[in-house]
Order: sequence, then C-alpha cells, then structure tokens
Amino acid sequence: MSHYAIDAQEQVRADPISNPLLAKLDYLMQKLNHVIMAPCMLALLAASAILTYSVVARYFLKISTEWQDEAAVFLLVGATFFAGAHVQAHRGHVGIEALATILPRGVNRVRMLLVDLLTAAFCAFFSWKSWTLFHEAWAEGHTTTSTWGPPLWIPYSTMAFGMTVLTVQVLLQFVIELQKRHKTGPEEHAQWLGD
Repeated sequence: MSHYAIDAQEQVRADPISNPLLAKLDYLMQKLNHVIMAPCMLALLAASAILTYSVVARYFLKISTEWQDEAAVFLLVGATFFAGAHVQAHRGHVGIEALATILPRGVNRVRMLLVDLLTAAFCAFFSWKSWTLFHEAWAEGHTTTSTWGPPLWIPYSTMAFGMTVLTVQVLLQFVIELQKRHKTGPEEHAQWLGD
C-alpha cells in the first residue's frame, strides 16, 4: 500500500487554516468525529457479540434465533455510516492512487478538488434520499419483513445522519482547500498548480 495520499493529507493538516470561521468549523468537526467514534466502536463490539451468541445458540444449543442477524446489521450500518466522516477527515477512504503518483503535484491538487466536489454532490444526494427514507419509514411505520420486525427508521436515521456529517466534512475540506488556493499570491499560485 502506498502512503502517498496519507502523506499528502498530513501535509494539508500541517498547514494552518487562516480563516477563523473555517478553523472553528474544522475544530468542531474534529470534535464531533471524535465523539461519534465511541458509539461506533461499541456498536462493532455489540455486533460481534450478538453474532457470536447467534452462532453458539444456533449450532451448539439448538436455539432458534430471530433477532440477532438484523440487530447486528443495524449496528454495523450505524457504525459504518457514523464513522464515514471520521475516515474522510483523514482521507482514509479507498481511492485509486495510481493517478496521484504520476500526475504533477499541482494537477493532482486540482484533481483532488474535483473529486471532493463530486464526492460532496454524491454524498448530499445520498443524504437527502436517506432523510426521505427515514421520514417515510417514521411516518408510515415501516418495519422489516422478519418475524422480529424492527422499525426501518432506525437504520435509515443512522444512514441519514452519517451521510449528512460526511457531506459536511467533504464540503469543509473542499472549502478549506479552495481558501488556501485563493489566499496565495501569483507566484505561490503558479507553484500550487505545478511543481
């Protein structure tokens, strides 16, 4: 695994944010992401415990299990979507690094801005759709089709919240990078575009 993208992100993090509003928003997002990670870790532990119990109960104790799979899926969905913004803050999502290693630094910065903008658009659409699904499930009382039948607003709410926070994180990173680019003078701007 190449650490080019990780090194580039560490360099971005090392650069101070000159705009006080953006610096405060970045600080608040870091704190929110930090707070969200504790329930994500607990959800993963709970899901693994539930699935382990399910295997033991089903195969060794011959007890039928109805709720365990859905409960574990709900916990995993919640942990996955809640952790998305934290992972994005560190640029830890899976990406194709082949282009990053062959493009000039300036062209790569433009590429990253474009990718961030497209990612924000996709995440905003996904977030909006998740909120509509959540509202529909809440208002109409939708449940799963299993015998346990938990309400579907639970996973939809975690999807909606997680994608909303992820959208804000991506947009914040995009605006911070634009602000850094806009702040530079003509010679720094030329250096920013191509090394």
